[in-house]
Amino acid sequence: MTTLEAGGRGTRLTYLRDLTRELVSRELKLRYRGSALGLLWSLLTPLAQLVVFTLLFRGVLKLDVPNYPLFVFVGVLAWNWFQSSMIVAAGAITDNRELVRRPGFPTIVLPAVTVATNFMHYLLALPVLALFVLLSGVTLTPALLLLPALLALQFLLTLGLAYLVSSVNVTFRDTAHLLAVALNLLFYLTPVFYAPESVPERFRLVANLNPLAALLNAQRDVIVEGRVPALAPLVVVAALALALLALGVAVFRRQSGRFAEEL
Repeated sequence: MTTLEAGGRGTRLTYLRDLTRELVSRELKLRYRGSALGLLWSLLTPLAQLVVFTLLFRGVLKLDVPNYPLFVFVGVLAWNWFQSSMIVAAGAITDNRELVRRPGFPTIVLPAVTVATNFMHYLLALPVLALFVLLSGVTLTPALLLLPALLALQFLLTLGLAYLVSSVNVTFRDTAHLLAVALNLLFYLTPVFYAPESVPERFRLVANLNPLAALLNAQRDVIVEGRVPALAPLVVVAALALALLALGVAVFRRQSGRFAEEL
């Protein structure tokens, strides 16, 4: 590779990074334009879910989970980031016709913008999560330093799926409806509001196949339990995330030449 080619590639990456940042900012502004509460809605939704789950499973069904509000809040934040990213990713191409039809526009950034925008909502909720940690009396340990790596892993897993969903939805418009059904089922298969130990033994093999379950368990380990999570499940999730990302990008690039025609 010549110095010129290397410089050109570096310039291209810088352009894509800056474009992604601007599109994320634009998406956040458009999503809450005209709203009285604005970005506060990104906090109110998980807090409302937290109240419902706490009242139901501590006051009615009596789930015996220590620090249950904090336990649930960690799960709700991670799940909402994934779910919202998938729902919006289905329309990442079809809902941006003007951008996709613009000559030379790098459509490859659109699914990444979707995942990054919803990740911003996660980050905005971190101060509230820190408050829950303080109120719960949980002792933070050096294991918390692993949280950025776990979030990066969830980002890669979500991004790979986002590329697949967004490209398939261009030619098969029922994808968004099927995705909504799949996410509803996946929610109950993911330990968002219950502990994984409560899953009956005969179903645990199926539950352990869920990569989101491994990520939620690991995030709770470092935040709630203050311990280093099991490495083996995370290695499997990392391999799956990289494989899905490679597949998603390949499918997206192959389909991208027809996006403008399909729209």
